[in-house]
Amino acid sequence: MTNKSSLLLLSISLCVLSACSTVPNQAPVVDRTTPVATPPSAKPPAPSEDAQKERDERGLYTVKRGDTLIRIALEHGQNYRDLVAWNNLANPNDIKVDQVLRVQPPESVGGVQTLAVPLPGSTETKAPVLKKTGPRGEKKPWSEGALAELQRSDDTDSGNGKPAPARVDKPVQAAAPAPAAAVPAAAALQLSAEDRELSWAWPSEGRVVATFDEGKNKGLDIAGKAGQQVMAASAGKVMYAGSGIRGYGNLVIVKHSNSLLSAYAHNRTILVKEGDSVRKGQMIAEMGDSDTDAVKLHFEIRQQGKPVDPSKFLPNR
Repeated sequence: MTNKSSLLLLSISLCVLSACSTVPNQAPVVDRTTPVATPPSAKPPAPSEDAQKERDERGLYTVKRGDTLIRIALEHGQNYRDLVAWNNLANPNDIKVDQVLRVQPPESVGGVQTLAVPLPGSTETKAPVLKKTGPRGEKKPWSEGALAELQRSDDTDSGNGKPAPARVDKPVQAAAPAPAAAVPAAAALQLSAEDRELSWAWPSEGRVVATFDEGKNKGLDIAGKAGQQVMAASAGKVMYAGSGIRGYGNLVIVKHSNSLLSAYAHNRTILVKEGDSVRKGQMIAEMGDSDTDAVKLHFEIRQQGKPVDPSKFLPNR
């Protein structure tokens, strides 16, 4: 009997122990991984389009991946050296994604800085601005067109009361066929008087193999032979000469006025340097195939940094 009772007690105790051992397995119901994953979703709302528009209106630009200072300058119609000065950059090649850069001259100090660079003949232009009602002369930076306007106005002042007849004659001459060709471009592109005075010529001989197509082709492509002459399409100052913009190869950029510049890409050899003054028709490079698949000249005209159709400026041929 005692053996049977002890066996019963052992079996009961074993059952109790096994029951106790199975209960703790129900504990792992904790799923704490999902709430931890929610905080990173707060990061995506970074730069909004509205914020970028506000920055554009204030003359600011946010650096994107793949940007270079030279490309940013080209897209905004500025000299990259001015961007270096306006943003106090120690190294022009060291710009970072999401960095905010000034791409328009500062209104307070910047006006003095930008006028100091392109004013080789400032002594000649100061006198007419002080004499006449010259808000236009004060607002425009120095250029050949602006200087010509001021010199013309001086001639009328020295005529002792004969300015009125001289100005009556000008509208009569405007009906001549030569200015009529410039009217459509001026109306479509809203050119200033300074820009209308610029004279343009084709930058090279050759067949046009690609025309302007906003979004696809920012200018004209002119086919030719390696070493063929590439000429300045209008008078101006060389703003850039180098190969720092991907997709353009050996590139020359000439600034013609405060708002207009021209670009000459894929050259074999560059014959000018930054700061050089060039005449219309002056040879500035040799045609080549740098950073492209065929020998050609890619030619652009930009107004305030925005590509415009060069055929509206170039004469018929």
